[in-house]
Amino acid sequence: MAVTGNGPLAGVRVVELAGIGPGPFAAMLLADLGADVVRVDRPGGGGLAVDPAFDVTNRNKRSVLVDLKSAEGPARVLDLVERADVLIEGFRPGVAERLGVGPADCHARNPELVYGRMTGWGQEGPLAHTAGHDIAYIAVTGALGMIGSADGPPAVPANLVGDYAGGSLYLVIGVLAALQHARTAGTGQVVDAAIVDGTAHLTAMIHGMVAAGGWQDRRGANLLDGGCPFYGTYETSDGRYMAVGALEQQFYDTFVELLGIKDQAPARKDLARWGELREAVAARFRTRTRAEWTAVFEGTDACVAPVLSLGEAPHHPHLAARGTFTDFGGITQPAPAPRFSATPAAVSSGPALPGAHAASVAADWDVPALLPKEA
Repeated sequence: MAVTGNGPLAGVRVVELAGIGPGPFAAMLLADLGADVVRVDRPGGGGLAVDPAFDVTNRNKRSVLVDLKSAEGPARVLDLVERADVLIEGFRPGVAERLGVGPADCHARNPELVYGRMTGWGQEGPLAHTAGHDIAYIAVTGALGMIGSADGPPAVPANLVGDYAGGSLYLVIGVLAALQHARTAGTGQVVDAAIVDGTAHLTAMIHGMVAAGGWQDRRGANLLDGGCPFYGTYETSDGRYMAVGALEQQFYDTFVELLGIKDQAPARKDLARWGELREAVAARFRTRTRAEWTAVFEGTDACVAPVLSLGEAPHHPHLAARGTFTDFGGITQPAPAPRFSATPAAVSSGPALPGAHAASVAADWDVPALLPKEA
């Protein structure tokens, strides 16, 4: 397979040491943007239940097999590192060093390398060597405790807030910033991307609002956490939901008029009557189906939208018109984002099957030792 990346990162070479969760997603984002990402998979796989043929986070990449625990394994990775701009790994602290591919080993071969480290707890701290997953990381940052109704447990936001927002995206930001530094100063560095750090960073505005007295430190009591009756979700007559975000006065005015409660809605600024307002809004939404309410609000400035499932989302007229989702290799999936006027990105290859690209990587990166040994 030839390298066809045409995005803004075309020409950037990335080595990804195979892992799970935020590391592969970060590498996918770099690959989507045109980087030549070579994933180093371990023989036998990583034990995940996901069929590699459907693992979209490995699209636009190539894969080679290297056993890092073998005598020659670390040398093969260092051969790639010598020719790379970036390396991404998601081991627990100290593991890469014990395997012989830690920052010191890699920088000895390539001083300009950006060494990206993706963990939950970070490289330092009392829990750094402890196992964990997204839900625990976002729990201790305060982010999980913000999500959900006031009278119920915190709502689990899949693994989007921790793994991908607080983890992958911050790793990519760090890698790109360090890459810019390497190209201007001529020296690489280590990027310590911890999910706890990134997720905490995401709550910056809320901390400011707490300090200003504009946010209560409890669930379901604030403007943006479902406590506000004109910023939340409401059930329709068919058991589906509409999302309302009519925060500004002019949008709220349009909302209550189209909803049909303009004359009976209590003053929105009267917090003591927010419960009454919520009941009025809820009762009205329960009189029609989601499709009927969608037709009422579509194209208006009421800031109301239907809550769609993953399967429904690609068919939303706006997302369909923009091509927000794409079909590639029989898999419907999100298209690369964001968009670039001069260097557009695209899905050019499906999930990289473990070890499928030894020949092309060996040739393109001039690392013949990656080729399987002849019997």
